[in-house]
Amino acid sequence: MTVHEGDVYAIFNNKFSSFALYDGKDGDNFHPYKVSLRFHEREHDEKIIASMRKWLASSEVIDVPNFSLLREIDRVVCVNLACKVLHISKTTNDKWMVFLWDGTDAPPISIYNKLVDELHNPLPLHFEPLPPSRDVLCTFPTVGTILRVILDVDCVTYILQLLKVDQWMKFFHVFCKMHDGLWYGVFTSSSMIRDMPNDDILIFERQSNCDQRSLGELDRMPYWSCPWPSKITEVKRIDVPFSTLMDVLTCKKETNNFRCVVRFVAVIPWRVEDFRAPCGAYRVRFTLEDPTARIHAYAHAENGEEFFNCSSSDALKRKVIKLLGVPVSRDGEAIMGGARNPPWVQCYLKSNPIKQRHWIFETKLLG
Repeated sequence: MTVHEGDVYAIFNNKFSSFALYDGKDGDNFHPYKVSLRFHEREHDEKIIASMRKWLASSEVIDVPNFSLLREIDRVVCVNLACKVLHISKTTNDKWMVFLWDGTDAPPISIYNKLVDELHNPLPLHFEPLPPSRDVLCTFPTVGTILRVILDVDCVTYILQLLKVDQWMKFFHVFCKMHDGLWYGVFTSSSMIRDMPNDDILIFERQSNCDQRSLGELDRMPYWSCPWPSKITEVKRIDVPFSTLMDVLTCKKETNNFRCVVRFVAVIPWRVEDFRAPCGAYRVRFTLEDPTARIHAYAHAENGEEFFNCSSSDALKRKVIKLLGVPVSRDGEAIMGGARNPPWVQCYLKSNPIKQRHWIFETKLLG
């Protein structure tokens, strides 16, 4: 046992150490749910475990930790999470990453990337260097944020043994951070993992919330767009149910149409004067995001004509500035270096998820 920065730790040595993990709840089950290879049960183990459970149940020293929902993360902070493990993968930079989900929408983040830099330094579509395969992506829920968590610990092999895909688990002292407008987590040496029994009330609360969102039309809108998206855009088909961008990415059809509520966070080209090709047709690529995903979507040719709504150059500049959340001065001039907070807007998309191509259509930018 050792003390580091005021906390007590148990150090595991591969050569001679052994361990067993038991449920902390009081009861008659004395079978460990996880053991090391060298572990051998002893006669008096049950008596020790029963005594520790009794002490834990009556102890007033130990605080019951608060568990945050992903939608409650509002700044860079250390939190406790109760989440479902969706996927575990090794990234191209040799780091292990865990994909966590609790059915809620993480809050949107202000964008600090400059629009002028988008061509050579574009906003990433995902936090990880390479996204999961489409087969893996199609196993993910289509509602709620999926938090990527980096395992930044030396004993990563043992952490991976404790993690169970498709199971709910408790994560303690996870650092939530931001990168290019995306949330991610870091699991450090001060973080901890614990299994959750299937009847845990935290699982019931989170799963019930997700089930309700999956059934309701309006509940598939981002939590942060309530009570209704901004009216700076207009879609033709208001009878079409709302979809998330994860619905778009995981659709099994080769082509399909979706009504989404999104934020326009980036554009190429960034100058309105360059929106048209030499032939005169619009060719503009936007980066769209909602709490579930980011995608590239194109305003092209006649669909671009409809979207930009026959605006003059000056009028179009004002509309695009508002669409991208560019701050403006008291004189109405754009502050191009400031943090951007794009509004939530409706958008109709035509999509080919298999080829990962998406187009904006039947949508008008009103400004």
